[in-house]
Amino acid sequence: MTLTIRNIVPIIKANWIGQNDVAIIDYISIDSRSLQNDENTLFFALSGPNHDGHQYIEELINKGTQYFVVTRIPEDVKEKGNFLVVENTLEALQKFAAYYRSLFDFPIIGITGSNGKTIIKEWLNFLLSPDYNIIRSPKSYNSQVGVPLSILGIKEKHNLGIFEAGISTTNEMEKLQKIIQPTIGILSNIGSAHDEGFQSVAEKIKEKLKLFTSVKVLILNKNKSISAFVNPKIKTFSWCSDDKSADVYITKKNTDELTVLCVTYQEDTFTITIPFHDQASIENAIHCMMVMLYFGYNQKVIQTRMAQLYPVEMRLKVKNGINNTTIIDDSYSSDFQSLKIALDFLENQKQHKKKTVILSDIFQSGLNNEELYSQVSQLIISNKINRVIGVGETISQYKNKFINCIAFKNIDDFITSFENLNFENETILIKGARDFHFEEIVSMLEEKTHETVLEINLNAISHNLNFYKSKLAPKTKMMVMVKAFGYGNGGFEIAKLLEHHKVDYLGVAFADEGISLKSAGITVPIMVLNPESTSFSALIQHQLEPEIYSIKGLKAFLKIAEQKKLKYFPIHIKLDTGMHRLGFEEENLTELIQTLKGNETVQIKSILSHMATSDDLKHDAFSKSQIALFEKLSSQLQTSLNIKPIRHILNTSGITNYPEAQYDMVRLGIGLYGISNDYEEQKELENVGTLKSIISQIRTIEKGESVGYGRRFIAEKETIIATIPIGYADGIRRSWGHGVGYVVINNIQAKIIGSICMDMLMVDVTNIDCKEGQTVIVFGENPTVNFMAKQLNTIPYEILTSISQRVKRVFFRE
Repeated sequence: MTLTIRNIVPIIKANWIGQNDVAIIDYISIDSRSLQNDENTLFFALSGPNHDGHQYIEELINKGTQYFVVTRIPEDVKEKGNFLVVENTLEALQKFAAYYRSLFDFPIIGITGSNGKTIIKEWLNFLLSPDYNIIRSPKSYNSQVGVPLSILGIKEKHNLGIFEAGISTTNEMEKLQKIIQPTIGILSNIGSAHDEGFQSVAEKIKEKLKLFTSVKVLILNKNKSISAFVNPKIKTFSWCSDDKSADVYITKKNTDELTVLCVTYQEDTFTITIPFHDQASIENAIHCMMVMLYFGYNQKVIQTRMAQLYPVEMRLKVKNGINNTTIIDDSYSSDFQSLKIALDFLENQKQHKKKTVILSDIFQSGLNNEELYSQVSQLIISNKINRVIGVGETISQYKNKFINCIAFKNIDDFITSFENLNFENETILIKGARDFHFEEIVSMLEEKTHETVLEINLNAISHNLNFYKSKLAPKTKMMVMVKAFGYGNGGFEIAKLLEHHKVDYLGVAFADEGISLKSAGITVPIMVLNPESTSFSALIQHQLEPEIYSIKGLKAFLKIAEQKKLKYFPIHIKLDTGMHRLGFEEENLTELIQTLKGNETVQIKSILSHMATSDDLKHDAFSKSQIALFEKLSSQLQTSLNIKPIRHILNTSGITNYPEAQYDMVRLGIGLYGISNDYEEQKELENVGTLKSIISQIRTIEKGESVGYGRRFIAEKETIIATIPIGYADGIRRSWGHGVGYVVINNIQAKIIGSICMDMLMVDVTNIDCKEGQTVIVFGENPTVNFMAKQLNTIPYEILTSISQRVKRVFFRE
C-alpha cells in the first residue's frame, strides 16, 4: 500500500486537520502497543464498549506516530499530531479497505458459515498455492475489524484472494461483503455457533448469504433448508451425498484413518482419498475439492493434493523450552501478514530480554524477494529482535539484510548445527511454512513433560478483562489478582498479558509470588496482600508494595524502612469492615493515625477492604453496611493524615453488584478466568482453561472383572475401558471418580469408573469410537469448572488452584 493522506481523506470522508497531507502511508494500525507503528503509520483510534483508542494517541505521538483517524481530537494532543476526523473510525477503516479492494481485479474467494471457515481457507491455500500467488486472511481474521486489516494486505503480485467472514448478529455481513467483494462464494457448515445473535436459524442463514450477493458462483452443500434462501439469480455449484440432482454427487467409505470419496461429476466418476475420518473434516475437504473442480483441475492433481491434506493448527502457542527458554510455536505458516501478528504476540508474551526468531522462506507475499526481505528486515528491527535464524534457500540469499543472522539452506543443516546455536534464557518465535517441518524444531526446543496439559486461551483472558473494564467509570483503575499461580492458570504469562493491557496493579498473596514476577521482568506495580514480617526486606529489595493490616505489622515494617533510610515507600492499609480475616478495625484507627502521622518513610498508596458476600444478594444489607463502614473509616484516615490515596473495596462480584462503590480502583479476580456466580454474566465470559490429556491404553474386560484399587467398579457386562494419565496428584479430586464425574472424548461423555489413582483414571468408552493417543477433555467448555464445583460441593477456585504444577501450561492465542 502506498497512498498519501491527501488520497485517503476523500475515501473515508474525513475532515483533515494537520500539516502534511502529502505524507505517504504504508502501514495501517489499530494497536497502540505494536512496535511496528512508525512515522508512516496511519492509526485508526477505534472505540468500543471495552476500549477507546483515543486514550493512546499521546503515547503513540511520543513514539513517533504522526497520523491518526479519530472521532475527536483529545485536548492534550491538539497541536502535536495530524488528524483525519470522521464520525465513526471503524466505518472509516471499512470504507478505506473497501476502496483498497476495488483497486484489484482478480478472483476472490469469500467463505462464511458457522464452522470450518479457517480450515477451508488454509487447505485451499495449500491446494492452490502451487499455481497462484495467494493473499488470505491471517489466522482467523474474519471480524468487522479483522476483515479490513486482511484486505489491506493485498499486493500487486497477488492473483487470488481467500478471505473468511464471520458474524455474530444481524446487519454485519453487508459491511463485510462491501469490503471483500467476493467473486466466488463458499458456504460452509451451518451450526449452532452465535445462535444467540439471531432470532432463528433462518435469520442466520439469510444474514450469512448476504456475503454472496455479487458472486459469479456459490459453492455449497445442497440442502433444502438452505437452498430455499439462496437468491435464484445466483449461480450455484452444489454437492450432496443424498441428492443426485446436485452438480457433484458424493458417497464415502471409511478405511482405518482414511476416507475414500467416490465423486460423480459431469457423467464421470472417480475416487479421492483424504486422511481424515470425522464428518467436519470430510465436509471441509469436499468444499475444497469443489473449488478445484470449478477451477478445472484434472482428477490426478486433485487426487494427489487432497491426499496430502493435514490438520490445521490455528493457534499461536506459548510453551516452556529447554535451558530456561520460552517457545512461541507458529510452525505451520510463513507469510508476511501472519508474521506481523506473530511478532506482536512475541512482544506481548516475551519472557526474556533476548528475543530470537527462527524463520523459514516466506511465500505469497505479493512482493519481489528484494522488497519482501527488506520489509521483513524492517519488521525485525522495529520489534527489536536480537537474533534471526533463517531456514531456506531464499532467506539464506538475503541474510545480509538482517542484523545478527545465521542462515541454513534446509532444516537438516539446522538440526546438524543445533548444539552450537546455544539456546538459553530467551524467547524464541518459531515461524515456518509447513513444507519446512518446523515442528521438528519445536520438538527439539520444547521442555519435555507428560502428556496432560492445561491450555490457557489468552484471547479469552483479554475478552474477560475488557468485559469487566466496560463496567467501570472512565477513571476507575483496575488491580488484577494473579495470586496462587494465576488461580492455577499460570502466573508470569498472564501477568505479562495484563501488563500488555496496561492494568494499574497486580495482586499476589505472598512476597515470593511477587518476587518471581519482578525477577521475570514484570514492571506493573505489585501489591502483596499477605506479607509476612520475615519477607519485608526482600519485599523492599524487589520494589513490592505490602498490604499492612495490623499495628504490629506496621511497626515492624516501619522499623526496617527506617533502617534502610527509605522515603515515601508505598504501602497499602487494609481495613476490616466485616470480613474478619485481616485488617484494622475501627478501634485501631486512633493508634494507626498516631503511628503514621508525620512519618515520611512510607506513603499510603491505597486504603482497601474486602467484601464477604458481594456475590450473594441475599446479604445485600450486610454488603452495603461494609461499604458504608469503609467510607467512614477511609474518610477518617484521609482527613486525619491529609492524604488522598487510592480507595478500593470491590472484588469481581462487587464490580457487577455494587457499581456505586467503585471508588478509585477495583480488584478483578476469578472473573478474569471466566468464572462468575451470576448466570447471566457467566454467558458473557469466555472459557479460559481447558485441561486435556490423552488415552494411554484401551482394553476390554469381561462381566465380573473389576477396575482399579478396591475393586470399586465391577463390570456388569463386557466393557471397554480407557486409561487416562491424570490423577489426584495432578489435582483431580478422588471424589470425582466412581461414576460421579466424566471426561469428554469425541464430544461424548465417558464416565469415570472405579477410584481415581494418583497418576491415572479410567473411563468407560464402550459406546465411544476412540483410539489410543486420542485427546481427552477433563474440563473446559464441557464439563465446566462451575459444573464440577457444584457436583463436588466446592467452589471453582478450589478446582482451578488444585491443578498441579507438574501439569504443563500451554498458552495460546487464536
